[in-house]
Amino acid sequence: MIISIASGKGGTGKTTVATNLAISVEGPVQLLDCDVEEPNAHLFLKPAIEETKTVTTPVPDIDLDKCNQCKKCMEMCRFKAIAVVGDTVLTFPELCHSCGGCMAVCPEGAITETGRELGVLETGAVNGVSFAHGRLRVGEAMAPPLIREVRDCTWDDGLTLIDAPPGTSCPVIAAMKDTDFVLLVTEPTPFGLHDLKLAVEAVKILKIPMGLVINRADMGDDTVTAYARAEGLPILMEIPFDRQIAESYSRGDMFALAMPEWKARFRELVGQIETLTGKGAGAK
Repeated sequence: MIISIASGKGGTGKTTVATNLAISVEGPVQLLDCDVEEPNAHLFLKPAIEETKTVTTPVPDIDLDKCNQCKKCMEMCRFKAIAVVGDTVLTFPELCHSCGGCMAVCPEGAITETGRELGVLETGAVNGVSFAHGRLRVGEAMAPPLIREVRDCTWDDGLTLIDAPPGTSCPVIAAMKDTDFVLLVTEPTPFGLHDLKLAVEAVKILKIPMGLVINRADMGDDTVTAYARAEGLPILMEIPFDRQIAESYSRGDMFALAMPEWKARFRELVGQIETLTGKGAGAK
């Protein structure tokens, strides 16, 4: 079973939930940190990185000796990654979405592909938890291809947890798509409610079942709870605004280790998701 842990905004405790959930369940479990622009699950899990792979994406390379400046490649590229200027063809690799359409329409066979570096994929493990994350190259705007590379590490069996990027943009969709359940983490504040609504609408479009974790649940107001009830969105866990939890987080530790009773609660959380989806996670 694949569970995405997502949020409409940053700072709600998404990575806190993902990492504590990973070390609490029993059985095969892996955590894929798909927040490639700012991965930080490794700061808490502290895995031993066993393999590092450079990830590239194909971009067009124009042979000007073969090109007849027909502009078909430029006309078909909706992202404006190719421009024909006089006798010269300019390419803008940062705009390219690697669809290969320019190669398909070129009548002279003047276009081949070369690789552009997106970032790196790092894999490892710690205490029985398999781990993978992506690190996007500084200045790179195309996060989804690297996220898909991280997603390709997904197991066929066992429980896979995906720490999705915050927000509701393309990287988030790439992380959540084709998962079995989306666990939305929010906080009981006006900003939390506003961005939760955006996240819920995005998950509805993907038609994935979802549930809610309210972090710092005993602060703020009850508007998030009222919204969840109105939407029929199950509240699967509430985490209090607790000093011991905050101290564990500030040290880079997971509070489920410092407070063992939370391990049982996270296992119950997985059990609730299994019931809602009708799928076993291989972890009880």
